[in-house]
Formats: sequence, structure tokens, C-alpha cells
Amino acid sequence: QVQLVESGGGLVQPGGSLRLSCAASGTIFSINTMGWYRQAPGKARDVVALITSGGSTNYADSVKGRFTISRDNAKKTVYLQMNSLNPEDTAVYYCYGEIRAIRLGVLRQYDDYWGQGTQVTVSS
Repeated sequence: QVQLVESGGGLVQPGGSLRLSCAASGTIFSINTMGWYRQAPGKARDVVALITSGGSTNYADSVKGRFTISRDNAKKTVYLQMNSLNPEDTAVYYCYGEIRAIRLGVLRQYDDYWGQGTQVTVSS
């Protein structure tokens, strides 16, 4: 089984910062892209930031210059440093991983895995 476990969400005032972490565990053979998505109430889940195993990054226009994604391949962990937060950043943030794992003793092809989500609320 593969698990993605997020941490670091919470309540922060406008202009503040938070750092999200997501650790992958289980019978993992390799990890390609990792990243973060978010879903605000009544809206679809949207990509926030993605990072490849080689360190290439992509950001949603709304977070460029404010958020920074990074990863530690040895720890199978991805991070999201969020600065200058505003109320529009309020959402449930989901960790994503494109992971090749061993299931039932068989090495599978890359598949999409998701964390359980962590709430980020920006409010005064």
C-alpha cells in the first residue's frame, strides 16, 4: 500500500505564511512528479504547484512569486512554502504523487496517489 500523509495546515492571518509537508510511504519503487492541488468550497480541485523528480517546477499563476515547492527524494517528501497568504488561498490542500509501487507482489506502472487533504484557512 502507498500512503501520502500531509501536515502543516491551519489558520493564518492574511499576509502570513505556512509550510505544508507530505511524506510518501509504502512499497514504493519510484516517484515521478509530486505536487499540491487545492479545492475551495464549491469549486473544482485545481493544481497549485508540481515538481518533477529532477526538480523542475510549475506553478499556478495565482501563486507564482508567493509559493515555493520543493522535495527531498531521499525522504520521499514534498513541501509547499506559502507566503503572503490571502483569503483566496483558503482551501483544502491535497498532496499528489505519480508513483510506481509494488502491489500484491507485482511491480505496477505509474499511478496517481492522493493524500487525505489538509485545511488551510486564511482569515483575520
